[in-house]
This record gives sequence, C-alpha cells and structure tokens, in this order.
Amino acid sequence: MDLARPRGTEDVFPEAAARWRALEAVCHGLARRYGYGELRTPTFEHSEVFHRFLGDATDVVQKETYDFKDRGERELTLRPEGTAGAVRAFLQAGLQGGALPRKLCYVTLSAFRYERPQAGRLREHHQFGCEAFGSADPTTDAELIALVADLLRELGVRDFAVRLNSIGDPACRPAYLEALRDYYRPLLPGLCHDCQVRFDHNPLRLLDCKKDREAVAGAPRPADHLCADCAAHFATLRGYLDDIGIDHTIDHTLVRGFDYYTRTVFEFVSGELGAQNSILGGGRYDGLVESMGGPPVPAAGFAVGMERLLTVASTLAAPDPALDVYVASDDRREALAACQALRRAGLAADMDPLSRSLRAQMRAADRSGASVAVIRAAPERERGVAVVRPLRSPGAAQREVAWTALLADPRDQVGA
Repeated sequence: MDLARPRGTEDVFPEAAARWRALEAVCHGLARRYGYGELRTPTFEHSEVFHRFLGDATDVVQKETYDFKDRGERELTLRPEGTAGAVRAFLQAGLQGGALPRKLCYVTLSAFRYERPQAGRLREHHQFGCEAFGSADPTTDAELIALVADLLRELGVRDFAVRLNSIGDPACRPAYLEALRDYYRPLLPGLCHDCQVRFDHNPLRLLDCKKDREAVAGAPRPADHLCADCAAHFATLRGYLDDIGIDHTIDHTLVRGFDYYTRTVFEFVSGELGAQNSILGGGRYDGLVESMGGPPVPAAGFAVGMERLLTVASTLAAPDPALDVYVASDDRREALAACQALRRAGLAADMDPLSRSLRAQMRAADRSGASVAVIRAAPERERGVAVVRPLRSPGAAQREVAWTALLADPRDQVGA
C-alpha cells in the first residue's frame, strides 16, 4: 500500500501557508488596482475545452493533460491552464453581450499537468492570471506587462527581464509558416523527433526547440513577415512600454505553447531561477472567443505559477504568530471557557486537552509561539484571579487580573 503523496504534489503546513496567504494578498491587491475582478472556474471541464482550443498538437494536450471519464461516460479533463476555462465561462455567462472591456482574474487557481516535476513546477500547481476581454488596443497588452512588472517588484524580485515578440495574425501568419517550412524542410532528417512532428502540425513551435539551436538561429523571423496592422500594433506597444519605463528586448524565437495566441507574446525571465529561468508568459489571443462559438472578441492575458513566484519572492510578510494566548490551567472546564471568551474577542487561543501538569503546559505555551499565557490553578482560583504572563517580551512583568473580568473583556485584560 502506497500512502505517500503523489509525485509532483506537495503538502503545505501552517508555516508555509502563511507565505501563501501573503502572496495571495499581493495578487488580489494588484488585480484590484488594475481593475480586474476575480473569476473562479471548475477544476475540470469537458475535454474539448482544452483539447480542441489549446491545440491538439501542443505538448500539453499530447503529453500532459489528466483525462478521465465520469460515470456517465463523459470525457473530462483536469484543467491544465486558466485561459480556456475563463473564455468558456465568459461565453456561458453571456458577458460578450454586456459592457466591454471586461477584466477577470484568478488567484490560486489549481492546474494539473503530467510533466517532470522541478523547482517551482509541480504536476499540481497554482496560478495567478489575468484575462482582458474586448480590447484590441496595445494599451491592454502594455497594461498586462506593467501589472506583472509591478507584481515582481512588490515581491522583491529585481533581477528580471521582459522578452517580447509578435507572431502575427491569420492575415499574415500563413505566409510566415510557409516560409518557416521552406527553411526547415531540407533540415528535417537531422532534427529531433519533436521538431519533426511539429513541422507538420505546429511549425511555429520549431522556434521553441532547445535541442536544434543552430537551426533555430537561422530560421526566418516572425517580425519580418508581419502585415501592416500587426507591425503597427507591435511598434505601438513597444512605444507604450518605453513611455511607462518598462525595458524590454525582442526575442524573435519567443512563441507560446498554445495555438490560440496571436500578435503579442511576452515572457518574464529571472536570473534568480537558474537554467529554468522563465517566471511567466502571456500574450494576445484575439481569435479564441470566436473559435469557441462566440462573436469576434479580442482578448489578452497572462498566467504565472504561484509556486514559482514563491521561489523568487523576498518581501512577503513574515508568518503570522501561531497564537495570541495560551491558557494553562488545572481545570479543563475553566480553560475551555477562557479560550472561548478569547476567541469570541477575535484572539487566537489554545489550551492543553491532555490534563498535563502546569509545568508541561507552560512548555507547550512556549512552543506554541503565543504572545501571552493565562495561568489559572488552585492559588489563583482561591483569589478569583488569573495570571497574565508575557512570553515574548523579555523583562516584562506578569500581572494578575480578575477572572470574571477576563471572561467579560478578554482582549483588554490580556493586553491584546
């Protein structure tokens, strides 16, 4: 019997959970400042939502999705990313007929991919992402990139860079893909297996190969084959980024892993991550809403793995103290009453349920991280008092408080 957690998953205990809460607060706060409201979608969708619209030839769909049938023989998939589900929700709610643009975000969205686990990338991981529907203007692209830059700065990440590219749209991309195939056709026998498959099914991903670097270096560049509208969009975006002080470089080999991207694609990288230096990616997907049965609605977005953010964040708030008050008493009934009064007053309180000695209880109080101990034994009971002893303030004197006052106004009596 194997009861260990599955490979590529993790358990999060209270000390680490405090950092998660701090990161979530930063993400929620930034999304609000940029006008994004939270969306929560199901953990699984009908398989077609991902298999069809992410692209059947993509690595995620071919190798990494968790697919299953339910008891009704419906084909379902655990979501590998957030965008396709967000578009499905956008359409199913009829938001395309409402006021646009519409800005939606998700925080701690669980995603599942069967891939080799590595630092910051797990088979079950969590994402923060933003999706903007209804604007084709490059200001939306610039705003998304600015939001990410602000996020990384707020988390204390200084060593990051923005890579940018344009991969065209349905008007100009077919001619570029043909030029790409013409270049790669005589090289096919010497290419890796993945590239030989991509040549027919997903040629844009040839630029993403990490093995055939020499071939990639000589390949035609997307920027040299853009139509006038795509070229103007890209130039305007770069001007906006310059205006708001976001340095960036053009990476002519930058593409995204899903078929739905058009025009702008971007990536943030950091030297703090070593060889696997990508923090996050995003871009524009102007045709995705229409391909899923909706009207033409331009859209753009990004997603970032929160585990990866935790590896580079240096300014998250310190973990919350485990407890405010520990109640040590030789009478469990009294200890429970005091704890409940403290909790109702908004304080974190705990007690010993094992009838241990007061000395053992005080050792437990020290281990708990509580700021204050409330002590009540026979001598205090005879005088109708309890002792309030500071545990984290060296030199601070303990004091006695009336037991009835402690139960009636616990926050004031313990000094919290």
